Amino acid sequence: MKRPKTLTASFVKTIRLPGRYGDGRGGHGLSLLVKPTRIQGRLSKTWAQRVRINGRYTLLGLGSYPAVTLAEARLRALRNRQAIEEGRHPRTRNTPTFQEATEKVIQLHTPKWKPGGLSEGHWRSTLGTYAHPRLGNRQVDQITSADIMACLTPIWHKKPETARRVKQRISAVMKWCIAQGFRDDNPADDRITAALGSNTQRPQHMKALHHSQVADAIKTIEQTDAHWATIAAFKFLTLTATRSGEVRQATWKEIDLGTATWTIPPEHTKTGQQHRVPLSGGALSVLANARPRSAGHGLVFPSPTGRVLSSATISKLCKENNVGCVPHGMRSSFRDWCAETGIPREVAEQALGHEIRNPVEKAYARTDLLEQRRQLMENWSQYLGF
Repeated sequence: MKRPKTLTASFVKTIRLPGRYGDGRGGHGLSLLVKPTRIQGRLSKTWAQRVRINGRYTLLGLGSYPAVTLAEARLRALRNRQAIEEGRHPRTRNTPTFQEATEKVIQLHTPKWKPGGLSEGHWRSTLGTYAHPRLGNRQVDQITSADIMACLTPIWHKKPETARRVKQRISAVMKWCIAQGFRDDNPADDRITAALGSNTQRPQHMKALHHSQVADAIKTIEQTDAHWATIAAFKFLTLTATRSGEVRQATWKEIDLGTATWTIPPEHTKTGQQHRVPLSGGALSVLANARPRSAGHGLVFPSPTGRVLSSATISKLCKENNVGCVPHGMRSSFRDWCAETGIPREVAEQALGHEIRNPVEKAYARTDLLEQRRQLMENWSQYLGF
């Protein structure tokens, strides 16, 4: 494709050859940078403006295409040029600090996070602890890779998973800044990993019991003086092989005692899809004991204050009583029992509410095998002595 003297909307849309393309003499230093991404066959297109401020040339990021069109990029370039002619730095009035940009990104993410989940708290906690002390009050266009390295270096090898998440979240904030035109590069990209070296570790599996020990673990928990709802929630998540969050947020509206089925809504599942759980005799007995204590409405297993049980409550119960596992480990115990007793893989995976990742297999999976799972969960209940 022939390079035009001035950029056109069609050229910007169709250009596939990496390089920097200027907007001609009347473009106020505007250019389009086209470069390949890590995804094979895909390109990124970002706007930049070369200007002279206080005698020094600098590049101002103006956002990325197609979020920022050619017309909008030209308008932003003109405004910057006018600010410079007036003796003002073009960014002093509207460039956010890192902490302000973080708030914007959190607001964008909030609608897709589960209500009552921990995502927002984790973002605020990790960035507040490891990034904001150094970056929080800095304007985002002034932050360098060296600044980010200074945040990550103390925890890169000591707390590798935390460091990975902090880097990932800083990167997300910087990508927002690029899209908004506050900078034209991401200082938290792979250069950080290359500079600090690999910090990958072997995955740490959650503590789980052999399935033959699960029944004794339940008996141990039953003999404690913990709040009734905490004990009942532990028993229920074990009998249903469900996740702690699903059980803690369960409401009586989700329970159909007539069909012995618990329908977990999408907003409470990890996959974001509705999950039906057949209730065994053991699970129904737990519900029968819980119903009068929780008044039969609202939360099935409320905390002493009537709210959702804390995510740490059941884990603390297991730890303090030396059960030898974490609540999530009961799902692993159940899965091993399924494998050793010849349960078909697709039935066991449906019971655990796992998402089918193979797109072809997913396209043909039109049933959740509820009735097959009903007998499975009854056998699991009887195996545990209920």
